[in-house]
Amino acid sequence: MNVTLYKQMMKVYMKSFMNYAFGSAFYILLMFWLYPSIANNTKAIDELVKSMPKGVGKAFGLTGFGTAEAFISGEYYGLILVLILAIVCVQLSTQLVAKLVDQGSMAYLLSTPTTRGKVAFTQASVLTSGLFLIMAVTTIAGFAGNAWFLGNKYEFDTSRFIQMNMVAFLLFFALGGICFLVSALSNDEKKALGISGLITFGFFSLDLLGKISEKIEWMKYFSIFTLYKPGDIVNGQGNLVVTSIILSVIGLVSFGLAIVLFRKRDLPL
Repeated sequence: MNVTLYKQMMKVYMKSFMNYAFGSAFYILLMFWLYPSIANNTKAIDELVKSMPKGVGKAFGLTGFGTAEAFISGEYYGLILVLILAIVCVQLSTQLVAKLVDQGSMAYLLSTPTTRGKVAFTQASVLTSGLFLIMAVTTIAGFAGNAWFLGNKYEFDTSRFIQMNMVAFLLFFALGGICFLVSALSNDEKKALGISGLITFGFFSLDLLGKISEKIEWMKYFSIFTLYKPGDIVNGQGNLVVTSIILSVIGLVSFGLAIVLFRKRDLPL
């Protein structure tokens, strides 16, 4: 890793990281604030959820609102957090490599006493650090929301909340690795952004469609989002170890392949 480059890139993107982090924190605090107002009506809401088509509940992680973490998993982790971190992965991975190549800035970086491999590894570390920072702030905000709005009056399983955040980070570590691989192989910023966006929201759509209808359930197995099941985690049904290993391997392989291929490819410098 090039430490000087890492510090500079973190300085450049820190404001963006914190904007996403505080935006995520705001939404999760809003969920904690809302929960006490609906806690007394959870049975009625659960009945409403059960009356919906089975696929709709599965698609959006609506597994019941009997506990605070179950409510948050469906209302926040099932969609809003996914959209926030998907945008981060697509935009930032493109800016860290493809944009620099497209604008000619990569030539200046490589003219310094460093190597392509170090530059690529450093940029990958910046993306990973940004995702970790956003999830760390989100997790801390969750604990603050529990203390401020729930206290001892409402049930909240902190261990499952931590597990849900850990799997969310690993999901976007894997997705970030795939987007970074696309960026490392691209010379054009817009093309890299388009391909990464297509892959990301293609994965999301395949998973969503596969959950909505049993007839096309096979589609979700072509998406890494099928490994992300916050509702199962809060209900104690998720296979956390297997999911974590698969997502970690996808991320490590994608980032590793991106670094290796970036070192070997021809660049328009």
